[in-house]
Amino acid sequence: MVRKARSGTRGGANGDSGNVTLIDVARVAGVAPMTVSRALNRPELVRQATQKKVLDAVRATGYVPNMLAGGLASSRSRLVALLLPTIASSIFADTVQALMDELTDAGYQTLIGLTGYSVSREEALVEALLGRRPDAIVLAGTDHSAATVARLEQARIPVVEIWDLTDRPIDMVVGFSHEQVGQAVARHLMRKGYRRFAAVSVDDPRGLRRCKSLRAELAANGLLECPLEVLPAPATLAAGRQGLAKLLETLRPEVVVCSSDTLAEGALMEAASRDLRVPEDLAVMGFGDLSMAAQLHPALSTVKVGGAEIGRRTAQALLARFEPGANDTPVRIDTGFTIIDRDSA
Repeated sequence: MVRKARSGTRGGANGDSGNVTLIDVARVAGVAPMTVSRALNRPELVRQATQKKVLDAVRATGYVPNMLAGGLASSRSRLVALLLPTIASSIFADTVQALMDELTDAGYQTLIGLTGYSVSREEALVEALLGRRPDAIVLAGTDHSAATVARLEQARIPVVEIWDLTDRPIDMVVGFSHEQVGQAVARHLMRKGYRRFAAVSVDDPRGLRRCKSLRAELAANGLLECPLEVLPAPATLAAGRQGLAKLLETLRPEVVVCSSDTLAEGALMEAASRDLRVPEDLAVMGFGDLSMAAQLHPALSTVKVGGAEIGRRTAQALLARFEPGANDTPVRIDTGFTIIDRDSA
């Protein structure tokens, strides 16, 4: 049961913190208190000149709004929680930037939590965040504990699973099929004539699903051997070097497929340290099309997944849900992927 806000909250009108109230800000800005509230909570409804006056008055007075008290009164916190496995790699950077830009423009703030690829840590974060009453939660991936799924369904707030696809989302899903990526990469490299494969991945469920699909497609075409080296997450250059070094102890593949561009860059470093020519002696394939991929020597062949598009479409789906009278029809958006051919394969 949600408790009602107490009357007589310290801080004056609307339960604002400190001694400065919304009425004080309105007096300094020369506008009505309702205008101040709109400028802070629904800036898209206020003229730019008026919004500037309000923000100048906020800075001048040191006013700090009590977002929890306002949320209890309006059933909106204007906070969206985003749970990611890691920020050690820049692979999610475009998604986060696009998502936050769209939400910020609409007057929402974003809180980021890190799960460390752990479903139990994700479960604990979800429980903690729901106590802070976010308007929505965005989760990377579709692999969650049963308790997390049940808790999010009970919360009855918009939920978006991103960077993945499933036919049974908790609520909304925006991303691409990791199984289709693995299958497409296998077919692409086989068409180029490669027959001796190996793979390097960190212990990331989505990366491992891509590798499993890659190996299944190779086996379906008679290529039964594709050794897979799995390293602890997150992906680092050192892990990429270590993964390739371990593979080369027992075999000499024609191509190594990496679960991220960061691992692939490490593999390129390890190949160079062994005087292996790329792609003549060893081809390397990445995933993610990070900004450095095209600048490497040789330039990295990879898979582009449109991280910024995922962020924009996620924000748009949430903002549509936040509109008064919006329905809760499940949303499934496939943003697709593209194989990028460069010099490393």
